[in-house]
Amino acid sequence: MGGPGTPDVARTARGTARSGPRGRTRSGQDLVEARNRLVTAPVFVVDHFDGFDGFDGVGGPGPEGGSGSGGTFVLDGAEGRHAVSVRRLQPGEGVVLTDGAGRWADGVVLAAEGKDRLTVQLGPVAEESAETPRITVVQALPKGDRGELAVETMTETGVDAVVPWAASRCVTQWRGERGAKALAKWRATAREAGKQSRRVRFPEIAEPMSTKQVAALLGTADLAAVLHEDRDADSEALATAQLPGAGSIVLVVGPEGGVSPEELTAFAAAGAKTYRLGRSVLRTSTAGTAATALLLGRTGRWS
Repeated sequence: MGGPGTPDVARTARGTARSGPRGRTRSGQDLVEARNRLVTAPVFVVDHFDGFDGFDGVGGPGPEGGSGSGGTFVLDGAEGRHAVSVRRLQPGEGVVLTDGAGRWADGVVLAAEGKDRLTVQLGPVAEESAETPRITVVQALPKGDRGELAVETMTETGVDAVVPWAASRCVTQWRGERGAKALAKWRATAREAGKQSRRVRFPEIAEPMSTKQVAALLGTADLAAVLHEDRDADSEALATAQLPGAGSIVLVVGPEGGVSPEELTAFAAAGAKTYRLGRSVLRTSTAGTAATALLLGRTGRWS
């Protein structure tokens, strides 16, 4: 809810839709102002924006799950149903549409029809650049639904990619159909958490990796870090580690039983070092979120 001095979302969104620049280019300040105005507007996902160019009135087929022509866009399917039947959006309310890969547009609801059809006056399609350094968390498979919890909170915090890892001490193992379903749940969780946290660039949930593949990934990173809770080990505080100003950070979060000596040896051979967080020992489902928050603050991405 808005307080004193908070702009009316619908009114300012209409101003953006009607007076914004033609085509797909907007100045950096325009983009910042548009995002700030609609920071509380609900986010809905479209497969792509191809065939839609808001103010140029390009007709023809729009994105799958919707269509666009003359500055209007029809959101239907599952996202349209959520907007109309669950969120119960009304004409004049602001929305943000995104493909989850950085492209987005703000808009205003023109009409809600039936149970799953929302017509939106859409502004120009813009693209949010990927932030740097890129933060990837290699997450050992937790038990139960704690994997989805880890993905949800890391997504809300701002992680860029999550890699499922079947560590040797993991109780949970992804095999066959069970593994495919589990991966689909992680990806669905990232999508929903991305929408909830108003992101327009959702984190990538990679295919599961073996220890050998994780070691190869660590070898490409500008900072390769393994969280290790053993206080007798030769590790340093992540809070004081030297961080790259650009490039990539890959952080390994082990299972509840910890990273095995063999895995530590493989990761060290790839150039990774061991790090610790605070004095307490965090569960595997929360360690990645805590570490991501620390890195986002230290790299300036939260400034």
